[in-house]
Amino acid sequence: MRMLHTMLRVGDLDRSIAFYTEVLGMQLLRKSDNPGGKYTLAFVGYGTEDASTVLELTYNYGVEKYDLGSAYGHVAVAVDNAAKACDDIRRRGGKVVREAGPVKHGTTVIAFVEDPDGYRIELIERQ
Repeated sequence: MRMLHTMLRVGDLDRSIAFYTEVLGMQLLRKSDNPGGKYTLAFVGYGTEDASTVLELTYNYGVEKYDLGSAYGHVAVAVDNAAKACDDIRRRGGKVVREAGPVKHGTTVIAFVEDPDGYRIELIERQ
């Protein structure tokens, strides 16, 4: 067994695809529309679905906003340099909500950015 994807419901699919591809540097792997079910799916990631875990972005027709609730935490992405990644993301129009620095009570350097729907993405510095 292996993890395949995580699904996030989004209020504007084009805006979300732009964020994940243009701001975070993922690739749009595939997109499919299901008029009968009134939803469109887009899969984005850093590698192919057969070799990597990816994100499934789900747009349900007519739903522009979701209540994220208190159970959702974040999606984590490995980066070489968290401070540089924050600068790059900010330069490309992304929102940094926690600057790069050590995790509380630890030494691992992390940062957080937020996507257009309010989902948090943790950047974990790997050296």
